[in-house]
Amino acid sequence: MDVMKKFLVFLLVSFSLILKAQFGDLATVKVKVEEQSEDLYELSFILNLSEGAWTYGKSDALIAPQPFEVNLHYSDEYEAAGEWIIPKFKSKYVEEFEGNVEVYKGGQLVLKRLIKGKVKDFTISGDFGGQVCVEGKCIPSEYPNPNFEINVGKGSLAPYKRSDLSSTTPVISANAPPAQIKGDNECNYDFSKEDNKLKTFNGQELDNGLSESYWETFVLAFIFGLGALLTPCVFPMIPMTVSFFLKGSESKSRGKLIAIIFGFSIIVIYCLIGTVFTIVFDEDKANLLATHWIPNLFFFSIFIFFAASFFGMFEITLPSSWSNKADQNADKGGVGGAIFMAITLALVSFSCTGPIIGTVLVQSVKVGGLQPLMGMLGFSSAFALPFTLFAFFPSMLKSLPKSGGWLNSVKVVFGFLELALALKFLSIADQTQHWGILDREVFLALWIVIFALLGFYLLGKLKFSHDSDLPYLKVPRFLLAIFTFSFVVYLLPGMWGAPLKSLSGYLPPMSTMDFKSANNILAENEICGDASYSEKLHLPHGLKGYFDYEEGMCCAKEQNKPVFIDFTGLACQNCRDIEQAVWSDPTILEVLQNEFVIISLFGDDHTLKLDQPYTSVFSGEKMIETVGQKAADIQKTWFGLFSQPYYVTMDNDQELLQVPIDYDIAKNKNDFLKFLKKSLKEYKKRNP
Repeated sequence: MDVMKKFLVFLLVSFSLILKAQFGDLATVKVKVEEQSEDLYELSFILNLSEGAWTYGKSDALIAPQPFEVNLHYSDEYEAAGEWIIPKFKSKYVEEFEGNVEVYKGGQLVLKRLIKGKVKDFTISGDFGGQVCVEGKCIPSEYPNPNFEINVGKGSLAPYKRSDLSSTTPVISANAPPAQIKGDNECNYDFSKEDNKLKTFNGQELDNGLSESYWETFVLAFIFGLGALLTPCVFPMIPMTVSFFLKGSESKSRGKLIAIIFGFSIIVIYCLIGTVFTIVFDEDKANLLATHWIPNLFFFSIFIFFAASFFGMFEITLPSSWSNKADQNADKGGVGGAIFMAITLALVSFSCTGPIIGTVLVQSVKVGGLQPLMGMLGFSSAFALPFTLFAFFPSMLKSLPKSGGWLNSVKVVFGFLELALALKFLSIADQTQHWGILDREVFLALWIVIFALLGFYLLGKLKFSHDSDLPYLKVPRFLLAIFTFSFVVYLLPGMWGAPLKSLSGYLPPMSTMDFKSANNILAENEICGDASYSEKLHLPHGLKGYFDYEEGMCCAKEQNKPVFIDFTGLACQNCRDIEQAVWSDPTILEVLQNEFVIISLFGDDHTLKLDQPYTSVFSGEKMIETVGQKAADIQKTWFGLFSQPYYVTMDNDQELLQVPIDYDIAKNKNDFLKFLKKSLKEYKKRNP
């Protein structure tokens, strides 16, 4: 009965006010209030545009048209219970205004907002302004801006009236970026005003930190290059390469020079690939390649395809004409022959090195800058080194083991690793799209099965079609089996909520687990209200925070706390590493919970749409429509970079408290805690 009564109240209790003759025959205005619950009302401001008419929104034009705005007046009788819900305006370049202008054309423009009444009977008041146009003419609203008043709870409507607004009356613009009203205080933050002071701290320009990881990228790619040498497509190429260089004597300087040219050619070939990626993929395209679901599903499919080939399901071969053409040129000898020999090596080995090269490029392209070039330099240096040495000293070939059944075993082991790595790409697509099909426990279960099967294969309990008989187990294989089963045992507690910190960057976050042990349930900090996008985005360790900059800043102002801005990503491995290894420290977690308002800005979320799209502050051209695009726009505008993780502390006046830190500093617990405490000290100094 109570439910039916509330439903009838919702249908019957409605107040409206029609304001005519504001825009001639081009548009009419209607204000309506509907009761949602006992003290919650929905205010609707409706602009009915005639056929062919339009109105303007925000603009970055040199001569900007008057935007349509609705302002809500401050009152002790009511408060706003949320932001304005505004339909999407289309942005286009208008030659007459010499800039981009938002335009809403045709039909109804409806702006809605929830209002909470503090008393039983009250009056909602506000004003509006703008202009409505058709081809050849525009009609502005009456000036000063016409007011509207609508009574709630009294059963009658207050008369429509016009009056000048007091200069001290606080207003909330419908076209301003989303903000929150808390209690009787207005809160209106706008990050879209580019502020160069954020690019400096105490007069010093901030370092974007991109070059610090070049060495790490090189070393990691170098290790991948050494691993590629053991693949079945590459190892047999060594004798063929050496036979080419045996035509010249070891003592002849020309033969050694050609060997050096051969090795250098290998490096150049792969570095050209890295250069192309560096030129083609800027930071936005690189982020899209690394995090969008389409390329990640493509890489997932490629890795599954190669794994099936490594298991012996089929052979991958490049067109014979490619290799034959390179071979013909290589047979000519001399410098040209050495170069074409390097091309032959790259082509023939691609069927095995392709996934490895792809992994290096994808990992390095996430960081951007010259990382793809550094990745290919590291990979090619390791790949070219043994070939160059054997070409330089052909007699070293005698010490190499002959290819045989052991190479097929290496191939199968690579197949298992391909399967495990393929899941990582699927996981990135799953997280950025919020599909929820590969949660942490599902991912772990698949890895446990894959590596357990690998262990049984190493022990000879599994056999594929191309495997040789295994009469006995050699010591290296036995030791590798021990290592594999030990890894499986390490993974098992993760099914029941163990953090597995050493793998935190590769596994889906803990927040995706359906089961959590009691040890992982931590006290939650208090925030000012429900955070937008919290149904899809989460903070680790039970922390609560915001995923929209303006919302977080408003809460910080209300709670009189500094802000901790976490530039992060759903597919960011280093972010998960910091969260599990550093944020989990009890002292650090307590500071984050009690002393800061946390704002996590996910730069790789491509699905969550903004309530109010806007033109990029950074580029001045691109439309920003998603949560990820806005996070990237903020970081690039304020700090001149787009990389994660990146940690910023700020006061309520949007002033930096300390120099922001990146992964290299944050991964040290002491340095991270020092960063937080210095920020708190500076905040208390500014706000005694």
